[in-house]
Amino acid sequence: MVREVDARGLLCPEPVLLTKQALETLGAGTVKVLVSSAAARENVSRLAESRGWQVEVLEQGEDILLVLTKR
Repeated sequence: MVREVDARGLLCPEPVLLTKQALETLGAGTVKVLVSSAAARENVSRLAESRGWQVEVLEQGEDILLVLTKR
């Protein structure tokens, strides 16, 4: 199952809170998170890794896509 979170343009802690909600709801699978700042990328990555999710970061122009996976 794949869940998407569009947190572009949001200031912290909003991207982290939206991601946390998606991770808790999904439990396992893939969550794709779009952010627009390095700070949001770092904070979302830390949250996901601390909960056992694997993080892959992809640059998409000015946006950053984080692909979080957990099986």
